[in-house]
Amino acid sequence: MTIPLVPRVAVLDYGSGNVRSVVRALRRAGARVDLTARPEAVAGADGLVVPGVGAFASVMVALEQVGAPQMIGARLAAGRPVLGICVGLQVMFSDGLEHGVHTRGLGHWAGRVERLDAPVVPHMGWSTLEPPPDSALFAGLEQERFYFVHSYAARSAPAHLRTTWSTHGSPERNTRFVAAVENGSLSATQFHPEKSGAAGAALLRNWLTTLT
Repeated sequence: MTIPLVPRVAVLDYGSGNVRSVVRALRRAGARVDLTARPEAVAGADGLVVPGVGAFASVMVALEQVGAPQMIGARLAAGRPVLGICVGLQVMFSDGLEHGVHTRGLGHWAGRVERLDAPVVPHMGWSTLEPPPDSALFAGLEQERFYFVHSYAARSAPAHLRTTWSTHGSPERNTRFVAAVENGSLSATQFHPEKSGAAGAALLRNWLTTLT
């Protein structure tokens, strides 16, 4: 596969704390990157990245303040690629439940994000994954480890999604959770590819090859 000549990627600028590292990682992977929340820039980019750190509810508020639900929805309706990272994956689900607070998500996938049921939370560090055999994101990366920092996750996903799984916990109390999803033009990872070294860089290059 050939990466399009300098693909243009918009990283959504809505106050998320990890945007600079995401921008640098995408540039190293071969993209021309704009950190922006301008609707025309988001609509015109070959790919849109939705990063996210922190709480589900606060990320949703910040996304709504810049009109992100409409921009993301318009891209997906037109079949234009979107990649969510960490809480950027979580908000694609129907809702989140944190500290007893229920928050509606963007609703592109049915499912709830809730606290990991494990002896040690947050899940922080490198973990292996269980990608499906037809994954585009994980092509050539099936045995690699990726870096996670999270306390909440989706623990189920609709059967029609191409879902990658991981686990966290102990032999006695182990939680299986959604580590990544590929669903047409919408993909997302619970882990941080920008913090995952060579494996994360390769995953971003795989995603860039899907841009048109």
